[in-house]
Amino acid sequence: MSLPERTGPEFGLTESDIPPAFTPASTYRLQLRPEFTFTDARAAVPYLASLGVSHLHLSPVLEAVPGSSHGYDVTDHTRVRTELGGEDGLRELSAAARAHGLGLVLDIVPNHMALPAPLRLNRPLWEVARQGPHSPYARWFDIDWEAGGGKLMLPVLAAPLDPREARVEGRDGRDGGRDDGPPGDRGAVLRIGDLEFPLREGTAQLDPAELLAAQWYRPAHWREARTGLNYRRFFTISELIGVRVEDPEVFAATHAKVLELVRDGVAEGLRIDHVDGLADPEGYLRRLRAAVGGGCWVVVEKILARHERLPTAWPVAGTTGYDALHQVDGVFTDPAGAARLAADFRESTGQPEWSRTARSSAREVLTGDLAAELATLERLAGPELAAAVRELLIAYPVYRPYPGEPELASTALAQAAERAGADTVAGVRDLVLRDPAFAARFAQTSAALRAKSLEDRAFYRYAPLLSATEVGGDPGNPAVTVAEFHAYCAELARLWPGSGTVLTTHDTKRSADVRARISALSQDPALASGPAGPDPQLGWVARQTALGLGDAGPERAERLEQALLKAVREAALHTSWTEQDPAYEATVSGHVPAAALELPGPLAAAARANLLGMALLHLAMPGVPEVYQGAETEYRALVDPDNRRPAVFPREALARLDAGSAPRGTAEEKLALTAALLRLRRSRPGLFAGYAPLPARGPAAEHCVAFARSPGLVAVATRLSHVLAGAGGWRDTALALPAGRWRMLPVFGAAREAPYEGAIRLAGLLDRAPVALLVREG
Repeated sequence: MSLPERTGPEFGLTESDIPPAFTPASTYRLQLRPEFTFTDARAAVPYLASLGVSHLHLSPVLEAVPGSSHGYDVTDHTRVRTELGGEDGLRELSAAARAHGLGLVLDIVPNHMALPAPLRLNRPLWEVARQGPHSPYARWFDIDWEAGGGKLMLPVLAAPLDPREARVEGRDGRDGGRDDGPPGDRGAVLRIGDLEFPLREGTAQLDPAELLAAQWYRPAHWREARTGLNYRRFFTISELIGVRVEDPEVFAATHAKVLELVRDGVAEGLRIDHVDGLADPEGYLRRLRAAVGGGCWVVVEKILARHERLPTAWPVAGTTGYDALHQVDGVFTDPAGAARLAADFRESTGQPEWSRTARSSAREVLTGDLAAELATLERLAGPELAAAVRELLIAYPVYRPYPGEPELASTALAQAAERAGADTVAGVRDLVLRDPAFAARFAQTSAALRAKSLEDRAFYRYAPLLSATEVGGDPGNPAVTVAEFHAYCAELARLWPGSGTVLTTHDTKRSADVRARISALSQDPALASGPAGPDPQLGWVARQTALGLGDAGPERAERLEQALLKAVREAALHTSWTEQDPAYEATVSGHVPAAALELPGPLAAAARANLLGMALLHLAMPGVPEVYQGAETEYRALVDPDNRRPAVFPREALARLDAGSAPRGTAEEKLALTAALLRLRRSRPGLFAGYAPLPARGPAAEHCVAFARSPGLVAVATRLSHVLAGAGGWRDTALALPAGRWRMLPVFGAAREAPYEGAIRLAGLLDRAPVALLVREG
């Protein structure tokens, strides 16, 4: 294979470090759950093969909390999840996929495990609670025994602990013989209400107060986690406990089954969930690369800020694609309209501008939800540096710093120095650079802070244009110029040609097609503002969400209300997940329109142009495109759990298109375009090499996004079509094609007989649809 330009001594990489020996043509994400198992996925294989995908990307497949709808709450790394069909079911799915020319990509979760109820579902954690720091499993988890007074805090109780509720059951206890479960679980257990806990050896006969004091853990009210937690968790979710995969033994134990599946050919690729949560991402990835070999495609879930780049030393194919999502969304956003919306939003709601919203959200989350994590860092740094630690975390502009970086971001240092003093900030900087343990914990806390304060708070507060408040987005500057988009794609083709690209995922707050409708509002800002009322901020959120969803059938109102309720709790302006205000929450349903809100005709046309243009750019640009389940056709979904419903596949529509029918409406137009590009990627991968911008010439040139891949493929999309129409259309704007004779693929109707050559007028090229896909003859 030809190596990207990031190889060589200057990058510290050799050819053997660069993955993979193969790159998927595309992936198709399936959300597995008890209602959609390996058997259901296997039944979809013939359709997905006909659609043109090359690999199925499965959500986590290892044993998880029973009933989990996502699988990121792993309880046992040694077993494939029984509720999905077990290992036999997974291997049968893999065999069926191979029989149709498809491979599998697995989503793995190295950062955390579940802290489940019942606790015994997580056997390693159960043993740590039973044996304390002397357990052979104690090295698995980031537990600060000193901070917990020698005990692991378990914030799982619904109310503060009453020692009188504690009772012992089991063979050695007071309630008779217990002899079930695995050998290590036999014997006496402690019960508090419906919850069961292990007992430290020799403590079963103690009275309740002494019994509780003698354990290696402390059962606690869930509210105590905010300030008293002494284990690393996933973000602010206390039910997910961090795992120390930087330890070679822990890595081996938690990855043995996944590595077996890769070695056996069951899986050909891996998606690494939340790589920023790890103590040493690069070290982990190098260990993983050595274990899976060079033939496994590996991408990382890494949220990059707008001007941030993936570390070139990482031996991966790239990211899961949120950086691409931001670029594609941004190029279909009108910068003038977005600025007008921001001004109107601030004036009507009294909310601050974006940078202040982000900073205030970071301070709230760090000193509130992440108070325990902050306390740990402050204790490690010492009281004289505590304020500087806090201010640096708040000011840091990306998710986390990495070991080996010469210094923290200069802007963060300067901003923190204004509040905490230059000397103390310099002290924290030096501590990060010379103390690996402190640096790792600082970085892990920084990643959690960015995620919770931006994605799960500021993005819900700042609502001028909701399509911009997506993971990896920049709500304060949402528009991307055509030149910026081309520069991004050229860099992707040069450095990360195998990186993933996405538009819709299980984590996006709104699917691409909902965002396409909302971003059309930037071209007519008067239609986007929320109605006046007692809560104008929620009015903005409700109106744009309703316009984005449109007519979604009989469940529309319920889906909208659920999304708005989550929005107000995440925003934490009037209510929150932990401090709910029932009276305020009762008003949310009043913001749901009685009837579906639809875009007026001109903006509906602009939404269609956005939807098809986004799909074209995503599927034709550099990288490995992923199609989310059902998103090959028009797919309108809101934040989870709405976007994790069982998949619905448009089998009949695809069969009708393949039989020669013209597309019926936007949904089938998108399906036809998606199938055409996926099939081209799989059958003619050479068409998707390289990248060359194709500039248009003429009065409407800025409304054209066009590029060539290899010598033989050209993609053309219309941007800001509503503004374009208002300015008089394409007029004599032309696009110069590369040398040769070009034919348009007949995606939207009958093929044109005459080929294109040289400079062509866009008014003629795009008279049937706002996008075009051309292939060179011969």
